[in-house]
Amino acid sequence: MELIYGALLLHTAKQKIDESNLTRILQAAGMTPDASKVKAVVAALENVNIDDAISKAAMPVAAPAEAKAEKKEEKKEEDVEKKAEQAVEGLAGLFG
Repeated sequence: MELIYGALLLHTAKQKIDESNLTRILQAAGMTPDASKVKAVVAALENVNIDDAISKAAMPVAAPAEAKAEKKEEKKEEDVEKKAEQAVEGLAGLFG
């Protein structure tokens, strides 16, 4: 995971994601990176448009949050309606 975080940090800093830079990032964080893993991550990210990947990954996260907010609003409306009905029933008992 730290390799991906390091690559994202390099991307954000507009630095080239290569073995040397990624190794230096990890070493600066006090880690001893595995050279073969660094090489594999750099090779895997070579033809990836990171900005597109981030935007596509963030889209599904927003959808469930919106659905959850809608559910809360529906529940609040139901609760308000239920309480109103209970209040009417209570008043009817007083006069009835």
